[in-house]
Amino acid sequence: MLPKRPFGNTGIDVSILGLGTVKLGRDQGVKYPEGFVIPDDQEAANLIALASSLGINLIDTAPSYGNSEERLGNLLKGQRNQWVICSKVGEEFEAGHSHFDFTPKHTRFSVERSLKRLKTDVIDIVLVHSDGNDEKIITEYNTLSVLAELKAEGKIRAFGMSTKTVAGGLLAAEQSDGVMVTWNLQHDAEVPVIDYCHTHNKGVLIKKALASGHAALQDEGDPVQNSFKMIFGHPGVSSAIVGTINPQHLAENIHNAAISMPEAKTFISP
Repeated sequence: MLPKRPFGNTGIDVSILGLGTVKLGRDQGVKYPEGFVIPDDQEAANLIALASSLGINLIDTAPSYGNSEERLGNLLKGQRNQWVICSKVGEEFEAGHSHFDFTPKHTRFSVERSLKRLKTDVIDIVLVHSDGNDEKIITEYNTLSVLAELKAEGKIRAFGMSTKTVAGGLLAAEQSDGVMVTWNLQHDAEVPVIDYCHTHNKGVLIKKALASGHAALQDEGDPVQNSFKMIFGHPGVSSAIVGTINPQHLAENIHNAAISMPEAKTFISP
């Protein structure tokens, strides 16, 4: 079984691996090394059941993941309390292309729509899906302020931002409950954001932990184990989101994550 870590000071505990669900709803405009077929409802239900049985309680989705939210609303029926759901605002994917809207009006609309799609009264974590202009989104659109209002209204339990820059990650962490940042064997530029979050008790979700599947293509050692040892060696990391629709890969990732947990290590930034 997978251990859990706190998502900052929100009172939300998440499994160290989360299940990403872009592949449940979208097969266009994705950056994976191999093509895939979106699973049918039975295959998706089996995958979710396997994830739960092996200790995953965090599931990650977004409006830009095709019909992922709608499918999860049906697939999680009767088991909502078993899951921590993380969704997003800001990015829309239509007719094969992404576009972004960070305005207060759209942010509120997006959360209300996600609540209906997911068939739930509250979303556990909502993140701003950045287009790369992290600081502008925060300072000019005040998107995080709208999410703070929605949290106060009880529609979401925690909020933050999926960032793409160090400056944006630090600013988002300062003004929210946590962040989602990229960290893998090829990219460690955002580790200072994780350090800040650890010091200030903010949650951290890791995206692209396996470099969107490309980590497995490396030749040296076991890249998956090496990735997880690095990531979970940092006490500031709450969870890493890994998207797969292959049950065997899911089970292997969970095993590798579990055995990669540090016994009593202290992470020291390079």
